[in-house]
Amino acid sequence: MRDAMKTAAKDATSPNDHDDEPVHIDDTAPLRTRDLGDLMHAAIAALLTVGALLISLYLRGVTSGVEYDAHTAVHALDWLMDLPASVLQQLATVVIVLSVLIHMLIGREWLQSGISVIALFGGYLAIRALSLGLTHIAGLDFIAALDSVGVSPDSGLLPDIYAGVGAFLTLAGPRRSRTPVKWGWNTLYTVAVVLIIVSWHSIAGVLASFAVGRVVGMLLRFTVGTQNKGTWGRDIVQCLHGIGLDLTTLVRRPATSSETGILQTSFDDDLIENSRLYDGADSTGRRYTISVLDNQTHTAGYINQLWQWIRLSGVSMRRDRSAAAANHHHLAMLLGLRHIGLATLEAYGVADSEESSLLVFTHEDEATPCAPEELSDDDIAGLLTFLETANRRGYTHRRITPDTIGRMGDGTMAIIGWHNGDCASGSANAALDKVQLLALLTAACGVARTIAAARRAWGDAQLIALAPFVQKVAVPAATRALPGWDKDTLGSLRGALKALAPEDAEEDMEPVVLSRFNLRSFVALVLTVVALIVIVIQLRPDDIIDAVRHATLWTAAMCFLFSLLAWVGAATTLGAFMERSKRRYFALFNSQAASGLTAVSMPAGVGPAFVNLQFLRKNGYHGTAATAIMTAAWLIQAITTVFLLLVIGVFTGRNTLSGMIPANTLIVSIGVVALAISAAMVIPPIRRLVVDRYWPIVKAYARQLLEIMSQPAKMTGGILGALVLNISTGMGFWAALLAFGYHTNPVETLFIFLLANTLGSAVPTPGGIGAVEAALTFSFTSVGVPAAVALSATLLYRVCFYWIRIPIGALSMKWLDRHNLV
Repeated sequence: MRDAMKTAAKDATSPNDHDDEPVHIDDTAPLRTRDLGDLMHAAIAALLTVGALLISLYLRGVTSGVEYDAHTAVHALDWLMDLPASVLQQLATVVIVLSVLIHMLIGREWLQSGISVIALFGGYLAIRALSLGLTHIAGLDFIAALDSVGVSPDSGLLPDIYAGVGAFLTLAGPRRSRTPVKWGWNTLYTVAVVLIIVSWHSIAGVLASFAVGRVVGMLLRFTVGTQNKGTWGRDIVQCLHGIGLDLTTLVRRPATSSETGILQTSFDDDLIENSRLYDGADSTGRRYTISVLDNQTHTAGYINQLWQWIRLSGVSMRRDRSAAAANHHHLAMLLGLRHIGLATLEAYGVADSEESSLLVFTHEDEATPCAPEELSDDDIAGLLTFLETANRRGYTHRRITPDTIGRMGDGTMAIIGWHNGDCASGSANAALDKVQLLALLTAACGVARTIAAARRAWGDAQLIALAPFVQKVAVPAATRALPGWDKDTLGSLRGALKALAPEDAEEDMEPVVLSRFNLRSFVALVLTVVALIVIVIQLRPDDIIDAVRHATLWTAAMCFLFSLLAWVGAATTLGAFMERSKRRYFALFNSQAASGLTAVSMPAGVGPAFVNLQFLRKNGYHGTAATAIMTAAWLIQAITTVFLLLVIGVFTGRNTLSGMIPANTLIVSIGVVALAISAAMVIPPIRRLVVDRYWPIVKAYARQLLEIMSQPAKMTGGILGALVLNISTGMGFWAALLAFGYHTNPVETLFIFLLANTLGSAVPTPGGIGAVEAALTFSFTSVGVPAAVALSATLLYRVCFYWIRIPIGALSMKWLDRHNLV
């Protein structure tokens, strides 16, 4: 361990290797540091534990198959089967623990070795507690999936070697700096593979045990802290000498921040998160501020960057994995901003030393914090001009808060804290910057003063374009904590921006999607979970594989070709209502193919509507125009389906349609809806809300829908595409029946299929899964098709029109996203 980590250098003098003048160092290096990354890894390991247990319960066949493959793949190593597994397990434990402990004790790491042993016992206790809990709570199937031959009933359900030794190695690490720890992990992995091969341990049990060990180890490591690996004291002086800075004084500042969060900042180093600040001076008396950022403390800032990247959609966010990457980028930002004439803190240079990165500032251009509520009109104009200049050259801040408002020594207003910013930024990031500054100024100075100053500095056109970005997710929490902020602040700002726009442009100012976690994304997540549950329950791979295996190959291929043709029909319908200049047929086809992916998490019909709406928006249709086109396409498809049912029903003499819908159901439904609307409109506040706010939108939507559907050329193309879509799906099932040697009348098959598929798709399960299969099987069985043939044909049809579409849809969605079309 370095001298700076073992002893304090407080009020000490140290000779300078490059000068006769001694260096005064006032610094104390702590022995241990808490790393927030340990908590993050503990959470990941806990999720892995739950995942391993769920896999063992719901994917028993998969884990059993993997274990069987592992057993059969090593017939050449039959001698492993005669290996005394219990001896191997105990030998590995002893060798790993002893080798690591000896290494730490020789290095006099007493505390580390003691804590590692405690972690060893903690891992054993945790896995034993989990085993006992599962034994008493879980069912027999669950226990059977986790049961291992090498685990005795007295010791519990799960193997304990991986939890105990894994927790021990986690505390003894990191593996990159201790060779015995590295080889300990490799040995433990090898033992796990061998014991799985000889059926001594189950895969699920091994994964769960490893994960429990990591959870215990990471939590204990965070509690006691890890050895400090940063650069301190004399090492800082030597490191700075490498960039031409010979200090005679280095004094660490005491922590004076009153912040209670995990991200501590200071104005003197441009708000670097969780850095250590030092005051330094050279022989000429020139003073410096040295900001030292350690990898261990940078984890909190990296997690914050990662959270911003996850939370926001459509805008890029920085993700600096190391302290060096963060400081190097920060220096480049400051130099770039000064190059374009903006006032920033003057950075001298950056230097790296092992696990730390040092960014040095001079005292020539200092800045002081400025309370937002005390800003004058000239100050507001200065901030707006500052940001506009930076954004115009591609520099964006990404996190403008009250703490970033500063005043330079000459009185110039400046925005501080560019470590999370970036250069070469897109328009979305620039808009986000402007919205953050506008929201801050609105909360501090009022919406009238803010808009008046912004109109002078930015112009009305820019302000109008910002309206879709005025959302709560775009405003940092520190701004929302200002005394002047209330629930109406954003609404007032958005209303003031919209008031600048012409009346005919207001409908195109719909909010852009910024948040990944809104109501829509929550509903999509719930639907995805439901879809996964339904798929796990409904999917019977053996039945599907058996059905496909017995199908005639060329007719099965015909069924799949009809599936692709159905996409062509849907694309034709949508493209018919678009302007000719915006019809890109390959993109249209991919937009319909992408619905195969959304069908996994959304009810039948909802997925295509969602993709179509996004596709239209990206092609320049906004507001009611996009909704009208999507509705027209859906309406044409629905009318065409009903028309085919009626025409075929009349000509074939089928009366199935009349018996499928219970008597008076339709009229009762219409009556209930009408009654609810009437009751709501009786209430004056609701009536005024509908008339003033929603009725104009409905009128505009209806006007555009009628305009679209009154054009014969577009209607002809839409109807043609809808006919191709409906006939292709019906003929797909006809080909599926033919694949099992059952010949039917194609027209009658089309009629029964459309009727059954429509009713099955009405059930709000993802892709109509379960309901469509039941409806198709029952309908064709009731008209004389053998039950076995009807079921096999249904399974083949769903493979071609549902399951195969999922990976194709994923590729199409990726293509659309890459070309900014969804």
